[in-house]
Amino acid sequence: MMPPSGRKAAILQPDFCFIPALTFSMTRLSVNINKIATLRNSRGGNNPDLLKVAQDLEVFGAEGITVHPRPDERHIRYADVRALVPLLRTEFNIEGNPKEDTFVNLVLEANPAQVTLVPDATNQLTSNHGWDTHGEADFLKQSIARFKAAGIRVSVFVDPVVSLVEGAAAVGADRVELYTEAYAKGFLQHPEAAIAPYIKAAETAHRLGLGLNAGHDLDLHNLRYFATHIPHLLEVSIGHALISDALYYGLENTVQLYRKQLQPSA
Repeated sequence: MMPPSGRKAAILQPDFCFIPALTFSMTRLSVNINKIATLRNSRGGNNPDLLKVAQDLEVFGAEGITVHPRPDERHIRYADVRALVPLLRTEFNIEGNPKEDTFVNLVLEANPAQVTLVPDATNQLTSNHGWDTHGEADFLKQSIARFKAAGIRVSVFVDPVVSLVEGAAAVGADRVELYTEAYAKGFLQHPEAAIAPYIKAAETAHRLGLGLNAGHDLDLHNLRYFATHIPHLLEVSIGHALISDALYYGLENTVQLYRKQLQPSA
């Protein structure tokens, strides 16, 4: 049941306690809506309505919307990106590989708040590694300069390695996004060991004046530990886990549950 107009709904936690809706967080939650597009595309037509879901997510508390259009348009279509631009009221983050000219042109046309550069292969199922910021330094420097000239903040997707963070700073990135799959896997057995390289990478980013984002396989089980141990974390981008949890808790409640994990006093 939808809440009466003008009122906030109570938030259902996994333990079925009710808490008030959250109004702020130190770390921003950007929701990746690729999986909404995947569901829509599986049947054709426009159900679910990607544009409405993105707008509803903002109303429900998302502090940003992330999309990752790939050349085969298997989930987010380039037309979706163009349609989202005039609708969104929070930060728009577009992820992708700048080695694809069509991606570069799309980002420059959309002019989002942030572009996140990810070294995906054309047919890659999902992101599975960050940039070699030293070996690809010349290419990254040129790409970053082009986006920054258009007034777009540039984040570079990197593994949690100090030298790679240093390389991102050297090529002119504004931020790095730490690739967190290794953390998510290691957290299940040895959380302290899993988080250790991310702390070092985060401290390096801050020392070099880089903003810090993170994403991939963060979920309701591991997000709070990550957010409370990583200094200066500005943004997390979460899609697959959040949309999966929404099947059980509902989309509005799920957004609030994830934001609760980011609260320093929660």
